[in-house]
Amino acid sequence: MNHIRILLLCLLLCGFCLPSQAQERAKPRNGEGVSTFLQRFGYTSRAARQEFMELNKGKFTRDGGLILGRSYRLPTGKKGKKTGRGQTSVTEPLFGPALQTVKVQSRELDGACLYLVSGHGGPDPGAIAKVGGRELHEDEYAYDIILRLARSLMARGAKVHIIIQDKKDGIRDDRYLDNSERETCMGAPIPLDQVARLQQRCDAIDRLARKDKEKYKRSIFIHVDSRGKKDQVDVFFYHCPGSKNGKRLAENIHRTFERKYDKHQPNRGFRGTVSERKLYVLANSNPPAAFLELGNLQNARDRKRLVLASNRQALADWICEGVVKDFKNN
Repeated sequence: MNHIRILLLCLLLCGFCLPSQAQERAKPRNGEGVSTFLQRFGYTSRAARQEFMELNKGKFTRDGGLILGRSYRLPTGKKGKKTGRGQTSVTEPLFGPALQTVKVQSRELDGACLYLVSGHGGPDPGAIAKVGGRELHEDEYAYDIILRLARSLMARGAKVHIIIQDKKDGIRDDRYLDNSERETCMGAPIPLDQVARLQQRCDAIDRLARKDKEKYKRSIFIHVDSRGKKDQVDVFFYHCPGSKNGKRLAENIHRTFERKYDKHQPNRGFRGTVSERKLYVLANSNPPAAFLELGNLQNARDRKRLVLASNRQALADWICEGVVKDFKNN
């Protein structure tokens, strides 16, 4: 009888232990934030993120980042969020509260992995233009367009890494974007030294690319040029010398811009160019890449391409269409 009682007690205790033992745990990969970590396991809802934060209180960095080597408890809620036809939505807090949930509208970029880099950031604002007592900084406009591009790509099923990040800004519709030095390279402070700054983002891309399993991997770098006030320029594109895939990507995006200009401004024409140039980030990161200069920040007409939110969205959507074409051609 005593043996039976002991056996029943053990079974009862085991029953109470099962839930905690069944709680899944995992460790973050290098470069992963909370959102990308959760997405890896299929958790995309806001509720899952909130549960994850509650389950792991006290296990984050001061700015809410994950700590390498630390084991985190995963949410117990449902994975994914159905949006019809078997598709899902994904969550990216960098887009801001109103836009962080992205409905996956198609799978045309399923199997594509993009590394998106906005120029400058942190202690380096890049080009600066003064308009009516305001300073317009290159890094703010490049970053807003990168976020919009990332969202467009994710809506088509692509895997996207946003290399330069600002946890506060999100996608903004303001004409004049507030300036800050909050930007990081996936959570790491951006150094002031130019070579160190550029190498940091190359290293971040290559670390991610070594782990990503997708066959189609491409990087896109977005900058804004600074020339004389009278110099109006169209979007122009660079690729690394000798990179066939980088050249093809740049040409596909360029052709997309040509078609859009023929449709929306048929009498104007598009004078953007594609050329090779041995820029540091193109020569020192591995995935094939296109480097875009979106206009001259000092020129009043070019600025309209940047300060109007509708134009920033159009730029992002056209770049995305070029990526779709390049992906399908490959």
